[in-house]
Amino acid sequence: METLTVPGGSLTQEQREHYDSQGYLVLPNLVSLEELQPIKDSLSEKVESIAQELSERGLIQDLHEDAPFETRLGLLFSELTDREFNKYGRSWRERRPGFYDLMSNPRILDAVESLIGPEIFSNPVYNVRPKVPKVAVGAVPWHQDKSYWPDANSNPVITVWIPIVDADAENGCLQICPGTHRKRVLSYHAEQRTGTQYTEIDEELIEAAIAENGSVQVPVTAGSAILFNDRCLHMSTVNQSKERIRWSVDLRYQPTDQDPMRSHGAGFLARSHIYPERIATKEDWLAERPEHLG
Repeated sequence: METLTVPGGSLTQEQREHYDSQGYLVLPNLVSLEELQPIKDSLSEKVESIAQELSERGLIQDLHEDAPFETRLGLLFSELTDREFNKYGRSWRERRPGFYDLMSNPRILDAVESLIGPEIFSNPVYNVRPKVPKVAVGAVPWHQDKSYWPDANSNPVITVWIPIVDADAENGCLQICPGTHRKRVLSYHAEQRTGTQYTEIDEELIEAAIAENGSVQVPVTAGSAILFNDRCLHMSTVNQSKERIRWSVDLRYQPTDQDPMRSHGAGFLARSHIYPERIATKEDWLAERPEHLG
């Protein structure tokens, strides 16, 4: 089958058809390791602040300052409990410069434009997830992202999931139930095993969905991207590696004419062919301004 690039975006017709039918799409090496460095730098600053706080509280003696990015956070908590780790949240949503650099990356926006058009709003629900070895909070149950904003008038919201380090079966890569994006929001509850209050699809509905559609494990290298619809069922397991943290970021985008979900924070205008002068700069985003108003 001949693959033709869709005007106004970077995806081929074949890639769009896969996304439309399966609810997800893998784009290998979408961003370079160099382009990931700003967000790694921002996260390293966060890890340093955690190390200093743990030290000041007398919980650790070694700050592991010479440890690489891929292992340092895990080493800090290696002798502590899940409860101590949970105090820092299951995911991080902060306004650090490196986050904006990734959210506004042209190749990410080019891919998203192929699916929703050129007027793109960066949704306020973005997260960085540090999946630390053996910590129970790292397991994310089967869910649909839409369950976190069930009343929002936004459809589609596209998640762009990017690993900052290689994600594989050992450290807890994504698992997806293809085709489930065509279903309504399924009945769910807050899971009770880890204390995270993640939403979880009711067990009998998970079993039925997997029986009908199957499930696929999606290992990807750092800088690759998995795009999926906010109704597509997905999950990830506990990190079973000895010391590798599975760092990942999930970004979300939607058309500009939909609910900006202000109750979840401030998103921003990431791309516009109609109002290019209003695209939010890094300074706008850091100040929580959704547009650049001059």
